[in-house]
Amino acid sequence: MTQLIEYEDSSDEVRAVYDDIRATRKTDEINNFWKALANHPPTLQRTWQTVKEVMTNPGELDPLIRELIYIAVSVTNGCEYCIASHTSAAYAKGMSDNMFGELMVIVATANTTNRLANGYRIPVDERFKT
Repeated sequence: MTQLIEYEDSSDEVRAVYDDIRATRKTDEINNFWKALANHPPTLQRTWQTVKEVMTNPGELDPLIRELIYIAVSVTNGCEYCIASHTSAAYAKGMSDNMFGELMVIVATANTTNRLANGYRIPVDERFKT
């Protein structure tokens, strides 16, 4: 199992990232995901900067929609950790149980039709090409 690097045991480089995570998320907690990546500080820094930019910068997609997309991709990829953490975040941002149920039906349907389209090697209709 990967060693989880606690704040007290971390280098100055890792502490700087942890401090930024805490400030950005307005929490004292550091998730195990970040603690695991802290075993390689450059990966921790790079990954945090990307996640921070994509999930918190202003844009056309509101924070809940971003979390729903993250859940959908995580379910499709089978990432238990990301499903759990982003489902928790989505509930905190206003997701209801019914929304979660609808999301799971969409994910399941999309995965089914994607596999059928790929398996049958269905050519894309000209009108859909842009």
